[in-house]
Amino acid sequence: MLLGEQEQFLSYNGEVLIFQLSKTKHMEGAADKTVNLHVRRMAFNRDTKLFVQKSSGVFSMHASHLKIEIICCSCTTDSRTGIILPCILMKKKKKTNVVEYLLLLLHNSNQFEQSFHFKLDYELKEDIRLITGPSVLWRHANKLFYISSNTCTVLSAPVQLSSVVWTGEIEDEGTVVLGTRTACLPESEDEDEFSTSDRAIWGSEFFGYAIETQKILTGTCFMPHAYSRVVSSVYICKNETLKKQLQISLVAITHKNQLIWFQDGLPKGVCELPYEKPCSVKTAVISSNDLLFVVSFASGNVCVVQRRDSLQVASKWQKVKSVLVDDFIGSGSEQLLLLFKDDSNIDVLSTFEITDLGEVNYASGINYKHDVSAAEELQENGLLTVQALETRLQAGRTSVRELQQHLGLKKRVILESCRALINLVEERTHVLPSAKEVKCIREYRSLLNSAEPLEGLVSLWDDVENPPHSLSKETSLASKVPEHFKEQLWQRVVGDSLVVGVKLTESFYLSLRDVSLSLVMDQDFSSISPIIECRNKIIKLNKAFSALAVSSCHIEPPPKKMKLDLHSKKDLKEECPKRCSRVQLGGAKTVVAVTSLSPLLAFHRVCCVVLLHAKKQKHRNDSLQDSKMITVLCGKILLSLEDISNGKYSVKMLRDNSYCTGSMEDILAVLAISVRFSFQIVSSDCTLTPVNSWLLGEMECTPFKECHDNIFCHKAGNVYGTVFNWTLKNPFEGVLTLFCRNLTVLFQCLHSLTRVLPPSCDVKLLRSGSKGVLTEQLALALEKEMLTLRSSFFSKESKAENSLTWGSEPGKKISDAPMASLLDSEEGVQQFRKKLQNEREESVLSMNQTMNGACYQEMALKLAEAQLSSDMIVWRLS
Repeated sequence: MLLGEQEQFLSYNGEVLIFQLSKTKHMEGAADKTVNLHVRRMAFNRDTKLFVQKSSGVFSMHASHLKIEIICCSCTTDSRTGIILPCILMKKKKKTNVVEYLLLLLHNSNQFEQSFHFKLDYELKEDIRLITGPSVLWRHANKLFYISSNTCTVLSAPVQLSSVVWTGEIEDEGTVVLGTRTACLPESEDEDEFSTSDRAIWGSEFFGYAIETQKILTGTCFMPHAYSRVVSSVYICKNETLKKQLQISLVAITHKNQLIWFQDGLPKGVCELPYEKPCSVKTAVISSNDLLFVVSFASGNVCVVQRRDSLQVASKWQKVKSVLVDDFIGSGSEQLLLLFKDDSNIDVLSTFEITDLGEVNYASGINYKHDVSAAEELQENGLLTVQALETRLQAGRTSVRELQQHLGLKKRVILESCRALINLVEERTHVLPSAKEVKCIREYRSLLNSAEPLEGLVSLWDDVENPPHSLSKETSLASKVPEHFKEQLWQRVVGDSLVVGVKLTESFYLSLRDVSLSLVMDQDFSSISPIIECRNKIIKLNKAFSALAVSSCHIEPPPKKMKLDLHSKKDLKEECPKRCSRVQLGGAKTVVAVTSLSPLLAFHRVCCVVLLHAKKQKHRNDSLQDSKMITVLCGKILLSLEDISNGKYSVKMLRDNSYCTGSMEDILAVLAISVRFSFQIVSSDCTLTPVNSWLLGEMECTPFKECHDNIFCHKAGNVYGTVFNWTLKNPFEGVLTLFCRNLTVLFQCLHSLTRVLPPSCDVKLLRSGSKGVLTEQLALALEKEMLTLRSSFFSKESKAENSLTWGSEPGKKISDAPMASLLDSEEGVQQFRKKLQNEREESVLSMNQTMNGACYQEMALKLAEAQLSSDMIVWRLS
């Protein structure tokens, strides 16, 4: 096999694809019969610092009396599946003037697929581009031509253009071609009206042409008119439509050896290039999130321009055969691969350099052992710096803690003075705390850095055995809580629901379990209970990572307040390191209570006390142990019919520049009243791009400004107010989470979604909650069910014995006379036989016990509740 001189390089998914043509001969001296197109997939090995071949493929073409060449190659999107694939444009030239072109697609299995072919009576030489479809676009005789796999027919665009500087996708416009054309100057009798310089500037204009819509885009939204004559190549970095106005960020290179940055049609920066005749520009996003502009020159030179405070040339190279941009080392960011010209070596990847102008720098023929000491020294300096910063931070925390203790002492003195004053006015004896109590409080406060406990509060859990009868001092919980345990107390009205939220500090929340809220009416209503029935949810909304998590809860919660037993003791030990890492992110947890609004409006004006209930953890020997229940007063909320009518507490979700402007509290309120459903969507042969189009298009969704991953549905009708979260694991699999008011809205959304998904898509409902946590909860639930069953029979034994009814007659007992005296006579034997028969019947009747109906009802209810809890967890695990 003889290798031809022609070869092309292409980067694809971190690999380097090398395309080469070869000719095979059947016998010595015979004419060429077959031309093979070979492809080699090369991957960089970080251990050997060399490129190694992963796989290869070949495509054979009959080449009798033909000259076959590779025109160009690029990565484009296959419109059938939405997958980006390598494309190769081949040319077959006969001795006649007819030229045939062939477009090939390369699949991951290294199989070539012929997409389409076409014939022309001329050769393609100017501005040849491979675009989405795949399609081929070119310029000939100042006209624009293109052909796609859908039409397989050469089409001509109704525009005249003298050059093509960029082709690609623009939002809401589709495939767009940017180029220059001759401007139509106004006719004038005076030929000298326009000077030579004016004609040079105004004689050409820059414009865009959308292929699908055949729409002309004005050039002023890209750059000022005066630049149109000097620009030779353009790369659009960002494009979006805001308020029906196209906003573009692009970089352009000119014939004057300059690189210019344009923002919304205005120049924002310029950089002089180190070489002449720049021909192309592309971008790279490196590990530091910096944007690099890679400029290639006709002489084979390459330079990189970095955009920081200003545009500056960061590095340059000479004698470069090809420059590629991709993630070659698998670090998650892009690097530059420079392939240098080396006539002494046959291997095309023998002389190369991989760099991101920072930490990544690999070059062929370099020993990397000497770099270890420098890296270790840099790491050691970093550790010393971190230690110094930690020391300063610890000193600052100590000062803050001392200040908090001082303020706490002042607060305690003020509170104790207020109590003494109240007792004096009410003519009651004021008892000062003993020295021992003060010492214990001071030591406990210094340990937990907490403030004075609230007195007169009791647990409002669903206690059946011992319900609270009064808010007395004897039943209060003397629990210590930090002074600043909450960040905010807020309320919202959503439909017929009142949502009350308490935003807790992360450090306080991590020490709690079984957290919930209670709403207690402050007014004295003798005819009704002051405790308001509500449901609880725990929501964490992390703005730094746009992550949204709602605590797992049953779809059909109990009618009373719900206890959220999120983790067992074992789970707390496992999850503690993960939770502590979140403290550094500055996150916060919000506990939300939801109750029905209409019963409260009957009082016209209501004042409610908000109480927080939880179990506080104790730290002993680096382990977590449960402590007693604490009840904390979070504050009061006022609710009046007038405020609700004026929309004071209403949720406001408005559109502003393609974003939803709802506040964080509005978002949490919508999520609190919603039911969460998660669906796994898997497609075997097509990408899931229609899902995103469906959300932004048909459902009219816009992302929240506070968390961009979650989008709000503005579509009129029942689906309005639904919140979506679409996460792609890969182009073929994703998870769609819906927060909707009821099942009717869910079915409407799913019905609309199935109409845009391909028939081969598999949609599966995901159960909420971690499998490991649910398994642990199931074990605890089954254990509780067994203990309930056992205690139901044995703890009520005394009650059952009191209610037993025996079948024997009272007062009849067997005589204690000796057996021998009864057996002396026949009459005695008959008497003994009769008494023995009575004992036997009495023993049989004793097995048939009956139980009090109320006792049995209580036992059955407890057992049913335990079984329902375990059945619910089994359903969520299935």
